[in-house]
Amino acid sequence: MTGSYRDEEAGIYLRLMTSADTDRIVAWRNSDAVRKNFIYQDFFTRESHENWVRTQVETGHVVQTIICDSTTDKALGSVYIRDIDRKHNKAEYGIFIGEPEARGRGIGTAAAKLMLRYCFEEEKLHRIYLRALTENGQAIRSYEKAGFRREGYLKDDVRIDGVYRDIVWMAAVAEENGSEER
Repeated sequence: MTGSYRDEEAGIYLRLMTSADTDRIVAWRNSDAVRKNFIYQDFFTRESHENWVRTQVETGHVVQTIICDSTTDKALGSVYIRDIDRKHNKAEYGIFIGEPEARGRGIGTAAAKLMLRYCFEEEKLHRIYLRALTENGQAIRSYEKAGFRREGYLKDDVRIDGVYRDIVWMAAVAEENGSEER
């Protein structure tokens, strides 16, 4: 991440995740407020996160950043891309706001816009996609504000706690978001 990814209006910036963020990320991902909105809802451990860093981040399959408050530098959440596919120039997007006081303030939308800019400008990706549980309306509206478009509806696509759940598939494409074709 060579550029500056700041949104002064939202009061945030992105920085690359470090090993010092491990305990914070594990706690955030295990909180009910965050975990309930993920397709993968298993509990995280320090060891599983360190394995994620070793096998995914350090190998270039994932770029994970921390969303920080511009005034206090406090970590608020994380935004990342995973399963980076260089042949097709695409990746899957993910985000979570870990700090309760940071939710519902537009920080997720601002972070998504910053991450899309990073993906299109620095990573030279063409397409960023995501999957969201259909009942997570707040997140879906945020994704739309950031530039993602709905592309599909997958009925009973995942089974969580014995219940089949529907998924909305969304994507942002470079030229539709003010970036040139890659």
